[in-house]
Amino acid sequence: MSDQKMILAELARVQLPDGGNLVSRDLIRALSVNDGQVRFVIEADSAEMAAKMEPIRKAAEDLIAGLPNVSSASVVLTAHGPAAPAKAPPDLKVGRHPTKQDGPIGVPGVDHIIVVASGKGGVGKSTVSSNLAVALAKQGRKVGLLDADIYGPSQPRMMGVNKRPASPDGKTIIPLHAHGVTVMSIGLMVEEDKAIVWRGPMLMGALQQMLGQVEWGKLDVLILDLPPGTGDVQLTLCQKTKMDGAIVVSTPQDVALIDARRALDMFNTLDTPVLGLIENMSAFHCPNCGHESHIFGHGGVKDEAAKIGVPFLGALPIDLETRLAGDAGTPIAAGEGPVADAYAALAQKLVDAGKA
Repeated sequence: MSDQKMILAELARVQLPDGGNLVSRDLIRALSVNDGQVRFVIEADSAEMAAKMEPIRKAAEDLIAGLPNVSSASVVLTAHGPAAPAKAPPDLKVGRHPTKQDGPIGVPGVDHIIVVASGKGGVGKSTVSSNLAVALAKQGRKVGLLDADIYGPSQPRMMGVNKRPASPDGKTIIPLHAHGVTVMSIGLMVEEDKAIVWRGPMLMGALQQMLGQVEWGKLDVLILDLPPGTGDVQLTLCQKTKMDGAIVVSTPQDVALIDARRALDMFNTLDTPVLGLIENMSAFHCPNCGHESHIFGHGGVKDEAAKIGVPFLGALPIDLETRLAGDAGTPIAAGEGPVADAYAALAQKLVDAGKA
């Protein structure tokens, strides 16, 4: 039985006053188990219910903390929705036509803006974005992560956040925080399985809102997880936002490199500096025998970086634990190990280059 399954089995013993238990009622969120440290969120159905559940939270925390091989347990209680207000709350509508602006602008309080891009989907761009953000935060940087992949937002799952951001006045958006990173995504503003069916102008307006209306605070660096390809989002961001540069992620196979070259050409056309290339899924290390396999080829991205004269930032393996960590909402860079070390080295290169 995996560590997470063991924890869930124990939490199923915590009964609720109105019937069922924490697991059967599906109240557990963002469960992570790392070197004996257990963290999770109990998400009540409403603020009124959450106000009555502190004894339940304490009982769950004490139960898990008392298990063998658990060194600490941290349990946070939150609510799925706000308490019923005396009057209607402000209506924050995300998704509108963009407002006019004169030339590229920055984000107040943000020192550096970096986009993470790919020529095609499926190369692990969002995984790299979330882990890079966490790795930078572990090095003491103040980091923001904006999920700009409007049609396929994945950062809420990867960062373990699922609460709808608050808006005290209907204009300002209060972002969420996870693993030392300030997080915002359109995926937090819509139902998880609901498709976002917008034309370009609506999409551009939503991005403008998430850059300009979110209270990012003081950040050393804001990382933008772009959608794959060379479409409206990339074009508008490069033309309308002051950016320090782009990181392009690709797997080493020829099919991925063809599309990566198109992304590089796009940034060159838009006068956006390319900070470097990352080869993702570079090698697979068998956990049983230790054999190294190059499933998608090897070294293609490094060779491409040398050919066009841009920095090669590093090679990252295809790794089961990385996938499991992302699905569980705790990026692997938050822990320890070879892959976390690889992301730490990548983050250090950006810090040394003065980009974070």
